[in-house]
Amino acid sequence: MMRCEKDAEASFSAGKGAQKEVSMYIIAGLGNPEKKYMNTRHNIGFDVIDAIAEKNGIVLGEKKHKAVIGKGIIAGQKAVLVKPLTYMNLSGESIRSVIDFYKVDEKSGLIVISDDVSLDMGQIRIRKRGSDGGHNGLKNIIMHLGHDEFIRVRMGVGEKPPRMDLADYVLGHFSSGEREVMNEGARTAALAIEMMIVDGPDAAMNKYNARRRPAKKDEEDA
Repeated sequence: MMRCEKDAEASFSAGKGAQKEVSMYIIAGLGNPEKKYMNTRHNIGFDVIDAIAEKNGIVLGEKKHKAVIGKGIIAGQKAVLVKPLTYMNLSGESIRSVIDFYKVDEKSGLIVISDDVSLDMGQIRIRKRGSDGGHNGLKNIIMHLGHDEFIRVRMGVGEKPPRMDLADYVLGHFSSGEREVMNEGARTAALAIEMMIVDGPDAAMNKYNARRRPAKKDEEDA
């Protein structure tokens, strides 16, 4: 890396000197990196990152920390958008690396976006802490962080049909009608995340949270 690139990276990082008082957010959407997983329910986290990037003029293209990242300003604050390239079940490896590099307090500065089969399609649910809820991506992040105190935005992808395998469902593709609903949900999630940055997660929870459906036994292995 050239010296000028190192200087630019250091100025963006919140880890030194005068930068300490500047808030920085790591916003990570979970998914799988291969093209065959595009437009699947499990990749809605990637879709929300794309919506945030488009809305805020952030370019996603740099590959580091086992992820595709983009750096920019969201609601007046520095932010790093992250799409882990580790596959869903190892998402924590990438997110741990990004947090360590930028020296962000994950309890207040990390926002993770994932799919949720217990919410209706396009609905969102924000939490500041909690279990993985049977989601393997969140489970791996909790393992790598050593705690579950980080903000998560769970995107509803709808309930799976009876007798259908859960893995088959979340790795299935959206229909054109479902895609329209999810695109609107992704835009809503982008607005909710902006509200979190400006007004805090409680305000966003009060405005955007949907009621969660009770999980069924066969939804616990997603």
